[in-house]
Amino acid sequence: MDRLMELQIFMRVVEMGGFSRAARELKLTQPTVTKHINSLESRLSARLLNRNQRAVSVTEIGARYYEKCKNVVRDYEEAQEVVLGRQAYVQGLIRVGTSLTFGRRIVSPLLVKFMQVHPNLRVDVNHDDRYVDLVALGLDVAIRLGALADSSLGGRYLGLNPWVMVASPAYLAQHGEPKIPADLSGHACLIYSSVQEDDYWRMRTPSGERVSVYLNGRLRSNNLSSLITAARAGMGITIVPHYVAADAICAGDVRQIMADHVLPDQEIHAVYPSPKLVPAKVTELILFLKEAFQNEWWLNPSSFDQMTPPNHENIALPSLQT
Repeated sequence: MDRLMELQIFMRVVEMGGFSRAARELKLTQPTVTKHINSLESRLSARLLNRNQRAVSVTEIGARYYEKCKNVVRDYEEAQEVVLGRQAYVQGLIRVGTSLTFGRRIVSPLLVKFMQVHPNLRVDVNHDDRYVDLVALGLDVAIRLGALADSSLGGRYLGLNPWVMVASPAYLAQHGEPKIPADLSGHACLIYSSVQEDDYWRMRTPSGERVSVYLNGRLRSNNLSSLITAARAGMGITIVPHYVAADAICAGDVRQIMADHVLPDQEIHAVYPSPKLVPAKVTELILFLKEAFQNEWWLNPSSFDQMTPPNHENIALPSLQT
């Protein structure tokens, strides 16, 4: 039997959670799928899947084997694309990594739009705020916020993610509105704890001076949605990405303050395992995302609904050593 086919069938059984669902996905009969799995387990002398009439679950060794299989199959697919000259087609599976809040609110809707234009493309999205290893997780591309460290990865700058300082009208009416950085020390501040030196808020004054203010925040959280919820409830002042505060600003629940002070922007990058032999599906997705994040995209993310992903062919993605 084709050993690569065995790996592909095993992966689909794990991903679909059952033999029959995997068989339908692969357009095979269930006995054929069962035969391949039995052959694989026999050859490896290991049980990869536990199954009964009601359920299928992966064993501990099966889960470890699955993770290794993802890299093997991905490398094979890329090799086939090179040999067969199919790099110009957007098809197959693309594994995308992104953060939790930005991924759910911004990246995921864009991926859905991209998939609608490319019906032969399957997408597997991994949401994680940690700085994950692309190769270890088998990711084709990750969307990362902030400056990138030097590495052997390929990378592409996509745009900026601006942050704003906001508070509710009720809070400001009760406690007054800060006008200069020094005023913040007398306020209840709601702090995002997933950045380095999060007790300091940095900004540039209207005169161009860079200042750093130390805060003893009343509430700290690694979840941006929690911070904007607290700000809406009048619990204090927070700094969050504009896209997180946009709905609350439009509803009048919070308003931007100290807008004449410039907060640091986050850069948005696409990062991929290697700057060489970048598959078309990755190239096209990056071009699409770069278009989406142009100009002041954060003021009208609903415009993404009208976007049409480009359909380029034989375009080499410029490499960037990050």
